[in-house]
Amino acid sequence: MVDAGGAESIPQRPQELPQMMAAAADGLGSIAIDTTQLNMSVTDPTAWATAMNNLGMVPVGLPGQQLVSDSICVPGFDPSLNMMTGITPINPMIPGLGLVPPPPPTEVAVVKEIIHCKSCTLFPQNPNLPPPSTRERPPGCKTVFVGGLPENATEEIIQEVFEQCGDITAIRKSKKNFCHIRFAEEFMVDKAIYLSGYRMRLGSSTDKKDSGRLHVDFAQARDDFYEWECKQRMRAREERHRRKLEEDRLRPPSPPAIMHYSEHEAALLAEKLKDDSKFSEAITVLLSWIERGEVNRRSANQFYSMVQSANSHVRRLMNEKATHEQEMEEAKENFKNALTGILTQCK
Repeated sequence: MVDAGGAESIPQRPQELPQMMAAAADGLGSIAIDTTQLNMSVTDPTAWATAMNNLGMVPVGLPGQQLVSDSICVPGFDPSLNMMTGITPINPMIPGLGLVPPPPPTEVAVVKEIIHCKSCTLFPQNPNLPPPSTRERPPGCKTVFVGGLPENATEEIIQEVFEQCGDITAIRKSKKNFCHIRFAEEFMVDKAIYLSGYRMRLGSSTDKKDSGRLHVDFAQARDDFYEWECKQRMRAREERHRRKLEEDRLRPPSPPAIMHYSEHEAALLAEKLKDDSKFSEAITVLLSWIERGEVNRRSANQFYSMVQSANSHVRRLMNEKATHEQEMEEAKENFKNALTGILTQCK
């Protein structure tokens, strides 16, 4: 059936559907399969690759059942070199492969915010511009140089802006739109450096004298350097004191001091030489006096008596030692005889 536009329309009556299905079956039956396409060799890899390429399939083999060779399955693959031909080799230095660390990330520019004060407003500079340069920080720096101030900026306005960074000890303002600010601590200087590059506008005025671009930098002051030197000297003293305490703790104890010779001390020493509990200490003092050369004609008699007392004490100790050794030998002999008797009875 053809409609008014010349296109064939689908019949709307149900009784015509069986006739259309029969015609479609007759059309399929008239299609003949060309058997010559199936008469290819199973062992011919070229034929299989051509057939699979014509069907839009990638010629790859199954595990354990490889239909064609690897060189045919992957075009351009050279089996002798184990690499793809016609493809640029991968550079192992390419970041992301894990062979070399990736380059360090670029620093992200810090986006500064607008700072509102009672008397003025601070507008940050363009974040795409490089940060303002600063000089080398002096040791113990607590003072900053602030340039680019508005001409109408007063010391009170400067105090209001920079007291947010910390306690201010002094402000020295010049007539040429700059000043020096000294803070109480060193870390407050870093907060003040953060304001470098800001545009300062007094109130809502657009007058040139009421605006200026701040430039904050480290300043070298004698007071800062003097305080820094004092701290360094104090730390050096503390370090020396700590080392001395450590050395004194590890040093072996020194022997007690020997008193100087005198007739009174010699008489006391002679009594100590006769005391068994104080003989070791007394003989040490006597040897020290002799080594010092305290023996002379006047003191010879006292030294002779003390040496005689020491000799008598040593002779007595030697006799006691010999007696104890003899008693020990007798005890060993008695023990040996007793043990021999016990062993004889046990047999």
